[in-house]
Amino acid sequence: METRNDPRARRASAAVAALAWFGVLLQLWLSLRLAQHNGKSAFDGLIAFLGYFTVLTNGFVALVFSLPFVLGHARSDRWLGTGQPRGCATTAIVMVGLAYHVLLRNVWAPEGWQWVADISLHYTTPLMVLGHWIAFPPARVPAPRSALIWCAYPVAYLLYALVRGELLGAYPYHFIDVAALGYTKVLINSLWLLLGFVVVGSMIVRLAAWRGR
Repeated sequence: METRNDPRARRASAAVAALAWFGVLLQLWLSLRLAQHNGKSAFDGLIAFLGYFTVLTNGFVALVFSLPFVLGHARSDRWLGTGQPRGCATTAIVMVGLAYHVLLRNVWAPEGWQWVADISLHYTTPLMVLGHWIAFPPARVPAPRSALIWCAYPVAYLLYALVRGELLGAYPYHFIDVAALGYTKVLINSLWLLLGFVVVGSMIVRLAAWRGR
């Protein structure tokens, strides 16, 4: 079980936080550099950077795992001890890895530092977060309905991405590109992904219950 007095859990949490921040900050630097290379402003690069579920979810993970070191474990336990924030972050980052591997890995071929960021954001961090969940399950196992509650996060992202796409005329992922697919197809694609999120979330809850025994 995860406790604030377990030095192994603290070290593991610090490692996850460091890796997540590394991937996010590296991608931010690459996004700003790409914008400059294309003759755009740093603000344009920041807007592009903040459009991706991958980036936002890695940022979510970084914040969740950094919070105990910022607020202190006693104060953060009141929020993190329920397992809800970490469970949601774990589900989301595992979905990032799965969706990328199935839907996006053949869309492009990153090189150099972009390849490093790509591996960190889509593979290394998801695997480390999942491993952390298994090794140090929350003190209170989330209820089975938590998988549905956690869906608020991807639903909020979808609404954000669609509004953002209408305003900017660009969508971060081809499977939610309303301009190319139309709202009906985007809604169907989103429902399939949401179903996948629920399945993964249910597995995350079951893993915590199994380890809790």
